[in-house]
Amino acid sequence: MFFDTTIHCYDDARRIAKRRLPWMVFDYIDGTAGTGDGARRNRDAIQSIQLQPRVLNNVENRTMGAKLFDAPTGLPFGIAPMGMCNLTAPTADRLLAGLAAKHKIPVGVSTVSSTSLEDMFRLSDGNAWFQLYISRSMETAERLIARAKAVGYETLVLTVDVPEVGRRPRELRRGFKMPFRIGPRQFIDFACHPGWALPQLIKGKPEMANFGGTFGEFDREESRAGADWDLLAKIREGWTGNLVLKGVLSDLDALKAQKLGVDAVQVSSHGSRQLDSAPPAIHALSAIRQAVGPDFPLFYDSGIRSGEDIVKAYAKGADFVFAGRPFSFAIAAGGATGLRQMSDVLAQEVSITLAQLGLRKLDEITSSVFA
Repeated sequence: MFFDTTIHCYDDARRIAKRRLPWMVFDYIDGTAGTGDGARRNRDAIQSIQLQPRVLNNVENRTMGAKLFDAPTGLPFGIAPMGMCNLTAPTADRLLAGLAAKHKIPVGVSTVSSTSLEDMFRLSDGNAWFQLYISRSMETAERLIARAKAVGYETLVLTVDVPEVGRRPRELRRGFKMPFRIGPRQFIDFACHPGWALPQLIKGKPEMANFGGTFGEFDREESRAGADWDLLAKIREGWTGNLVLKGVLSDLDALKAQKLGVDAVQVSSHGSRQLDSAPPAIHALSAIRQAVGPDFPLFYDSGIRSGEDIVKAYAKGADFVFAGRPFSFAIAAGGATGLRQMSDVLAQEVSITLAQLGLRKLDEITSSVFA
């Protein structure tokens, strides 16, 4: 039976990736906190937003570019930081960096990326943002920040919504661990997916490239519960570039961050991977925009699956939108071709949505587009 591997939408990428990836890796990417109710609520909230079509507005010439910290981008979306991307394919990080370089969009480089922060900055032609987990013990963090600064990173993204790693039952059932370890169950899992396993065997198992040697090991389960606002103030004082606070769902927290001098807040539920009972991130975006005012930079990620979703996030108050899972699944589904297809799909969907709404560019999107 013929199996179509062309990506026409997010669901295609996920479907093909599920077929090709080991069960453990698929559940790591696809899994969420608890029962998954939070992820479903956020998706339901996004899907329930209705947009009002408008006609006869001469939308023949449309532009997809945006602005980030006064720098132009070629696409209206960026790549959210994702840990251990090379689990999807041995070249995943490099493909994402290449996409960022081609379109001048930011690629988030995770603290636990599979490619070093130095290499990602070079491969992305400087379009990389370094993402750091904030914790009370700052020795390793300070060294990573110093590395990022020395390489030339202009934007530091502090992820603050992981005081403790959320319980993700699908990961636990598969025995997923970081650093990556292979036991009997994983060996059988990988043997059942040779299309994934053989390239990984040739390249070697994915590692956390920012660690090892003098940097020691990364402890994923380490508590970060001691981090506080004073620590954020200290980082703000020492980092002269753009500072983004990622993982905010409270308007009160956003206001505190604004007063402490962060350059932007990224509204995010960590892809619904932290707290199953958290409110839909798309609702939080509206409340935070109202709290911080019209001019403070707000970014958004969580639950983005289409170009229409991206337009909805802009209409809810985002100045820029990031996605993660769509790109991971696209690479797993088709490597470089899959990633190109997925990014083209999202861009085309944004463009078509603008046309349907009678708009020509992103900064014309306002709450008036809601039906």
